[in-house]
Amino acid sequence: MGSTGTLKNSTMICAPLMGETVEQMVKEMKQAKAEGSHLLEIRLDHITNFHPHHHLPAILDNKPLPLIILYRPKWDGGLYEGDEHSRLQTLRLAAELGADYIDFELKVASHLIRELKINYQSATKFIVSCHITGTTPSDEELANLAATMRATGSDILKVVENVTDITEIARIFHLLSHYQMPVIAYSVGERGLISQLLCPKFGGFLAYGSIKGYSIPGMPSLYSVKHTYKHDLMNSETKVFGLVSKPVSHSKGPILHNPTLRHENFNGVYVPFFVDNLKEFFSTYSGSDFPGFSVGIPYKEAVVEFCDEVHPLAESIGAVNTIIRRPCDGKLIGYNTDCEAAITSIEDALKGTLISGKLFVLVGAGGAGRALAFGAKSRGARILIFDIDFERAKSLASAVLGEARTFEQVINFRPEKGAILANATRSECIHILISAFQLTRKLWGIMSWCLMLFIHLEKQVC
Repeated sequence: MGSTGTLKNSTMICAPLMGETVEQMVKEMKQAKAEGSHLLEIRLDHITNFHPHHHLPAILDNKPLPLIILYRPKWDGGLYEGDEHSRLQTLRLAAELGADYIDFELKVASHLIRELKINYQSATKFIVSCHITGTTPSDEELANLAATMRATGSDILKVVENVTDITEIARIFHLLSHYQMPVIAYSVGERGLISQLLCPKFGGFLAYGSIKGYSIPGMPSLYSVKHTYKHDLMNSETKVFGLVSKPVSHSKGPILHNPTLRHENFNGVYVPFFVDNLKEFFSTYSGSDFPGFSVGIPYKEAVVEFCDEVHPLAESIGAVNTIIRRPCDGKLIGYNTDCEAAITSIEDALKGTLISGKLFVLVGAGGAGRALAFGAKSRGARILIFDIDFERAKSLASAVLGEARTFEQVINFRPEKGAILANATRSECIHILISAFQLTRKLWGIMSWCLMLFIHLEKQVC
């Protein structure tokens, strides 16, 4: 078991600031510092009626942390639509005033950086950035692009992508860990979130985190970077665990599992994986750095075929929610922990009342529902299953010697006294049955909490 803190990473955390006035920008700078940012990216193109000779000195004079000055034109994804000469003059002014870092687009970087290094003998560092559209280039193509960017005289390289599949991020990680100069590389969007979260492991120069109240798709908050994922504890030896799901942003797994890893003094991190293609995902992230996965919606049944071996219980259920990479041979072993965890939590909530002989009404026959059904069967309950897909409900009912009914019958269903309701669908589906069960508010609250904690809810549309 690896311990935390044996190696230190040098990755800094940067907050991008997009205030529309200088006053707001100064306020956000102070907020970002208070939330733990190491440096700040100032988006000048977001400031309304920006006047360089008045506003830029005001920003630099009030900086609480080192600043990256960025004045992005519309042709490169920014908001600036004015004269290009005026924009470049503003960036020259930033160098003259001694800005810590200045970000230039690759298209204009070459002659500007050389000019500024000759004219201003300051400590300013120059970042050359390139936004890639379309499919992520190969490792070799990225290396060639990086060489072109380096030839401009840049101090730091920045590559931004918008991946269409999480497997493309592996090429970003390769660039971060192999290129011999400071590199900022990440993908925007939900599929790109791990490029920010795992940046310290692969040696990135900086990762981004948003300030409270300004959420950005695909970017973690400064709070989560500092407290949930603990970037400062990551290093090249950190093991990566995570939830394989689609969607995945709803997951509370990182909040639950990361403190546990730290409590056990294990050098690991748990992250959300937005996965579109299971085969490609497991083929790409196949090394020992990725020793285990949780599996959520909609993959608990489909993932079985990608496991090299499946535990007998998971095989009988037909669903896997936990995968471990066996250290000795790298094979993926599938387990189902939903079954026992869910049933045990329900028994705890019932405070000693036995499930045996009781009517167990299950709504949802997907991966989570199958685990509940097999768990209830193991306790001797009588099982009744509702599902939008009646054939799926009948198949599960046959496997657990239960009864299946169409979802439309839920409306008029009246359970017997003492029956147990288990929801393995989207939470909004369950209101149809709550009134029929007449559970006490306290008991329903306990059961809902247990199910949310131990089960990745099966996705259905009611």
